[in-house]
Amino acid sequence: MTEGAQRAGERARALRALIATLAIQIFTSLAATATSVLAPEIAPAFGIASKWIGVFIGLVYLGAMMASLACGGFIDRYGAIRVSQVSVLLCAAGAAIIAVAPDRVVPVLVVAAVCVGLGYGAITPASSHVLIRTAPPEKLALTFSIKQTGVPVGAALAGALLPALAIIAGWRNAFLLIAGVGVVVAIASQPTRRALDTDRRPDRRFSPAAIVKPLRLIRQSRALTELALVSFVYAATQMCLTGFIVVYLNESLGWSLVSAGFALTATTLGGVAGRIVWGWIADRAWPPRRVLGIIGIVAGLCGGITAMAGAAFTWKSGVTSSPQCYAISMRQCPSRRSVNGPPQMFRRNR
Repeated sequence: MTEGAQRAGERARALRALIATLAIQIFTSLAATATSVLAPEIAPAFGIASKWIGVFIGLVYLGAMMASLACGGFIDRYGAIRVSQVSVLLCAAGAAIIAVAPDRVVPVLVVAAVCVGLGYGAITPASSHVLIRTAPPEKLALTFSIKQTGVPVGAALAGALLPALAIIAGWRNAFLLIAGVGVVVAIASQPTRRALDTDRRPDRRFSPAAIVKPLRLIRQSRALTELALVSFVYAATQMCLTGFIVVYLNESLGWSLVSAGFALTATTLGGVAGRIVWGWIADRAWPPRRVLGIIGIVAGLCGGITAMAGAAFTWKSGVTSSPQCYAISMRQCPSRRSVNGPPQMFRRNR
């Protein structure tokens, strides 16, 4: 094989990996955001207030944290794509549970939230495992940036499509459709497994010690500790925005569910641009740590504008502008030292 043909094969493999991980990320983000978008419709059926969506999101991320810590051994043994497929099916199962949950049986929502979280939490470690091996080193940050756009794209699709679908067909049917899409995504990713799961180790044994290994790795590195703390703050703030914006606009400012959903879409589309632009800047212009600091400053300013505006922005263009600016800065900086990649990324740019 000539050098040119080898490079072409590597580029094709990298593109397949990016497309597969992006599609999976979009679906899992949509599934994780769906309940926040449809909370005003779901809450009456269970006899609770929409504000309790915060508890649901907390349970989702409790499951996600558990999955993130425990998935390393599964990725090594079964392969990142197989773990991603199982994760997609877990998210689909969570959506199906919500769809068929009996009225006023709140504990079923707890099960659904943890199920979605278990699926959502393993996606980033699995996709990072794939992309770190396939992406060209000089385009590593940009590759992770593009993959991570799946998070805001999934949320944008949820905001744009689910409210109207819930009004037309009912919110339970909307969740059944999400579950069906998940099955399709899991099946569609199967052809990529042979090419991308070549490093799996079937003889790998599971150990409880492996669960705390990532925590020990962070504790041993000051740089990773700092990045972990930054990622915690940034991710928490991001979740507050995407988790409550629809409920806030619908119940506090009197927007229709469809209009509030489109506001979420506008907000998260800002995140799509932000991830790519910040990733490019971190690759080409400024040191990644400086970029992370700038993101925090801009996010704080835009978040403050949103908080101070409050109900004064009763017209839709006013309310949408601040969250969108906020999202552009807030949707994480996928750089070599960002919060989106595995430890290998951090080591490459020490």
